[in-house]
Amino acid sequence: MVINKKKKQTAAKKRTLITSSYPDSIISEQFRMIQTNIKFSVAGENSKIFLITSPGDGEGKSTTASNLAITIAQQKEKVLLIDANLRKPSLHTFFRTSNSNGLTDILNGRISFYDAIIHTEIGRLDIVPSGTVANNPVELLNSQMMRNLLISALRSYDVVLIDSNSILDVTDTKLLAKQCDGVVLVIQNGKTKFEKAAEAKKVLEFAKVKLVGVVMNK
Repeated sequence: MVINKKKKQTAAKKRTLITSSYPDSIISEQFRMIQTNIKFSVAGENSKIFLITSPGDGEGKSTTASNLAITIAQQKEKVLLIDANLRKPSLHTFFRTSNSNGLTDILNGRISFYDAIIHTEIGRLDIVPSGTVANNPVELLNSQMMRNLLISALRSYDVVLIDSNSILDVTDTKLLAKQCDGVVLVIQNGKTKFEKAAEAKKVLEFAKVKLVGVVMNK
């Protein structure tokens, strides 16, 4: 049996970006609750930059980041979603965009921040994919160029969400977390070990990074 590749990709997109495809679904309502809870968590603070991470790999952080970004955009706020997972990027596949230019190219000085921005089909939501493969993710994400990028983003966007690598796997995620106003930790029911979730919380506390919420996936 031959499966139409385009239909298969469209079906996969609907499953992944459910807040866009099915905005009235129960899952979409849950993402709206997550957005509301984050707002309550940072009430009275000028918090606009949030890192989305998880204790380990494959626990749904990129799916969560994408759907949360869509949800915020649906609430009339302008959102920038950045793929800072320079080792296993995936946002460009979710939104079916090119990854030929992106974050690494900005940080290496090859293109400007504004040239790397991709406008999505979802109004008020833009993304910056990870870009060209880099051999020095730690140096790039902990650079002054990265800090300058976030400053530039805040001039044009109400909220900046950063999809990152898992917090326990690599150093660059910890360094990047310190540049953000808060972190959302994604854990997966039936997969994330309690010890790993507790360790991730301790790592964030040691780095003096605010944990604004925990999302249990599945």
